[in-house]
Amino acid sequence: MEFKKIYLVRHGKIRINEDQKIFIGQIDLPLDEVGEEQACSLGEILSKVKISSVFCSDLKRSVATAEKISIYHGISPIIKPELREIDLGDWDGLTFSEVIRRYPAEFKQRGKNIVNFRPPNGESFFDCGKRVIASFKDFVSSSEGDIVITGHAGVNRLILCHVIGLSIENLFNISQDYGCLNIISVENSNYRLNLLNDTRCI
Repeated sequence: MEFKKIYLVRHGKIRINEDQKIFIGQIDLPLDEVGEEQACSLGEILSKVKISSVFCSDLKRSVATAEKISIYHGISPIIKPELREIDLGDWDGLTFSEVIRRYPAEFKQRGKNIVNFRPPNGESFFDCGKRVIASFKDFVSSSEGDIVITGHAGVNRLILCHVIGLSIENLFNISQDYGCLNIISVENSNYRLNLLNDTRCI
């Protein structure tokens, strides 16, 4: 495999009520004004490097961020539903306090087994990781040149765990702020993490 760089970014800030912590999975929320600015900043920063492809999920926040990046390279984002954030099922869009009140036993179970726990009608991080890592490997092996992946917090953490050989149990030890940039280099299927959760550009 040729040497290449993978610019893994998280989408910009989304339009939510910030008064309470919310479970956000595949609920399709747009970027807010700050998020739009963050996406533009990422586009400007990545305009300085040569990019062959930009991959994103089909959720609005990922697509909008990818568009701000790909426009500088004269290409269109390649939309891949497999890159969607984890499916939180019936918990998606609920506040933490609502989940604790409605699903107290399940919430405790999640804390005990973050890897394999599935919210009602949702998927586990293990499930999510299977589809995300399979897609990630495909993008890396089939694309030529350096690429951008516009991901989500959970998706990026799963990719980064794979790259550095960290157990999924530790995924929340990896920070992924809105609009952050991670840089991964790969050669002969060997990965190296060069930059993590960089927000200096925004």
